[in-house]
Amino acid sequence: MARTGFPRPSEMEYPPELQGWEEMYPPYYLFSPERAQWEDRQFWYHDKIHAPDPMYPWDLIFHEAWQISLSQYNTRVFCIPPAQGVAQRMVGCYMFICAVEPPPPELIQKKAEFFQKRVFYVFEHFDELYQEWLKKFRALGDSLEELSIPKELPGFEPDEVVFPAPRGYFTSFEIMDAYDRLVNAVIKGWQYHFEYLNLSYLGYLMFADTCRKLFPGISESTIGKLVAGAVVTMYRPEEELCKLARLASTMPSVKAVLGNDDPPAAKLQALSKTMEGREWLRHLEEVKRPWFYASCGSGWFHYEGSWINRMEVPFSYLRSYVERLDRGERIERYLEEIEKERERMAEEYRKLIPNEDDRKAFEDAYRTCRTIYRYAEDHLFWVEHWFHTIVFEKMWQLADLLKRYGMLEEADDLFLFNRFEVPMIIEDMVTAYALGEGVPARAAFWKQKASKRRAILKAARSWSPPPALGTVPEEIAEPFTVMLWGVTSEKVDEWLKAGTVSPEEVTEVKGFASSAGTVEGKARVIKLLEEITSIEPGEILVCPTTNPSWAPVFTKIKAVVTDIGGLTSHAAIVCREYGLPAVTGVGIATGVIKTGDLIRVNGDKGVVTLLERA
Repeated sequence: MARTGFPRPSEMEYPPELQGWEEMYPPYYLFSPERAQWEDRQFWYHDKIHAPDPMYPWDLIFHEAWQISLSQYNTRVFCIPPAQGVAQRMVGCYMFICAVEPPPPELIQKKAEFFQKRVFYVFEHFDELYQEWLKKFRALGDSLEELSIPKELPGFEPDEVVFPAPRGYFTSFEIMDAYDRLVNAVIKGWQYHFEYLNLSYLGYLMFADTCRKLFPGISESTIGKLVAGAVVTMYRPEEELCKLARLASTMPSVKAVLGNDDPPAAKLQALSKTMEGREWLRHLEEVKRPWFYASCGSGWFHYEGSWINRMEVPFSYLRSYVERLDRGERIERYLEEIEKERERMAEEYRKLIPNEDDRKAFEDAYRTCRTIYRYAEDHLFWVEHWFHTIVFEKMWQLADLLKRYGMLEEADDLFLFNRFEVPMIIEDMVTAYALGEGVPARAAFWKQKASKRRAILKAARSWSPPPALGTVPEEIAEPFTVMLWGVTSEKVDEWLKAGTVSPEEVTEVKGFASSAGTVEGKARVIKLLEEITSIEPGEILVCPTTNPSWAPVFTKIKAVVTDIGGLTSHAAIVCREYGLPAVTGVGIATGVIKTGDLIRVNGDKGVVTLLERA
């Protein structure tokens, strides 16, 4: 029997300050009367992993893309029998999602035939398939990087596009065409994104299920350690920083520059004046493209920036690394030890298997998981960091053009319009341009709309939506909801009880035992992206969720606690790779733990104990 407790989507009411928020997003992203019966029957929850804050309309494009891509691989391509898609809706500028209820039994049976034929083919050929994937994805990114956004609307088209024969298309078309190609590249890139992602999670789930059957009582953190220790691309930017720091530590003049408080431009100028500095800069230039195309955040939002265009971020990490090297500390992750421990544990568990059939089942699941699971962290860099950095670079060029010709008050106002509205602004501008001198565009209309939307987003940041909407199933068992988002029946019960317990009264919170080990230390609560550089060595990171680009801080913290995320969330994966205890999916960690609190993190049992308040 389904449980109640959250508002129905059709009954949601919004603060008056948010009036007009609905027009910011595509109409199919809104709860609607004609779909109310279906929508009220589903269980919707705020997707704090991918969209914790109010959503800028243009930034929704990546979510639009993953809704289609993730879902179609489950339902139409690899046909995972009981799984359907993940639907999205906007709720007062916040994004909510639901795992669509399973299909009818007869369809599950039909999907199973496709699943058997297609999925195991991928498992068996993944290494060569991934090489093909990387080749085509990098080609897509390279083509986007070559895309030219005109910098101006010329008074007269130059002779070279008129003689010896008119080219036939000119600047107005080039701008419209460039935007269309950019959007199409984003959508296509995200079709590639999910090519093997669901299967990589599936590989982990199948291995975990095999372990639970063969070794009753095995902990989830132990299963995680059996697949830890991978050489994956997402950690390459951090590895390159470590190399640059070690090189700098041998160069006194470079160390002095990296250790001062000057802005990046001044550091680069100072480095260029010495022989050591120029040598170090040569190494920096060799790795910047692509490894500094790492987002400063998740990679999903225009305001985050990337290392390549926010050099103060990698410089801050470099300064910390050099200081730690001076103290004789290690700055790289302990990959060799993690690999050694993984192999030791795997061998011990192999000895517990009594017969050949079970041993084969274990080896098959282990090999598949170890082979395909790394895709989750390999493709992540190329899609959400390298590719997104290029996408945003092109969008900023377009924004600068629209501002220059008076269509926007500020360049970042462009992201206040959704992807379907931007072509209208472009067409408005180039139409006025084509009509000749003295013809106005509706610039004031777009500026007024941007101003209103900026105010709505500001109001939305002061509003807290309910954690969930709709009908809660009797038991939340959908694997991806549990493993990725960490949403369980117990977690939903906590959401329903929220507000009945004072945060000061809480002495213990529970979540997923995502990475083994127990440590004690002072908490550092991080809620904003820019706060990440405030972490001190030896602290325990407490945050809503982690970002892939935070790898450089994982070598100086003792443990991680997150509000959101299951056993296959990014936080869980990274902590296992860095050998850090982690409890994920706590739900209320950032609400009850304060910076400076002394806490104990038990990553074997998934328990966080508050030992002493700050």
